[in-house]
Amino acid sequence: MPQIKSAKKRVITDRKANLRNRRIRSEMKSAIKTVRTAANREEGEQALLRAVSTIDRTAAKGIVHKNTAARTKSRLAHFVARMD
Repeated sequence: MPQIKSAKKRVITDRKANLRNRRIRSEMKSAIKTVRTAANREEGEQALLRAVSTIDRTAAKGIVHKNTAARTKSRLAHFVARMD
């Protein structure tokens, strides 16, 4: 347990940031899952647009690394392109 006042504040801020980051990462994962479970190509393309936006936002906030975001978007685009 922190004794210094600034360290106590840091614990509170870290907890808030952790919750916020978890929520945003969860939104990203849900968007990815929507693309993967799309029934057809048109639906997949619409879901891909929303997912790419969410992934970019997550990377911009520093929650995931920009290379991880790029790799994920690339794999999703490839997945949608191969749909029937």
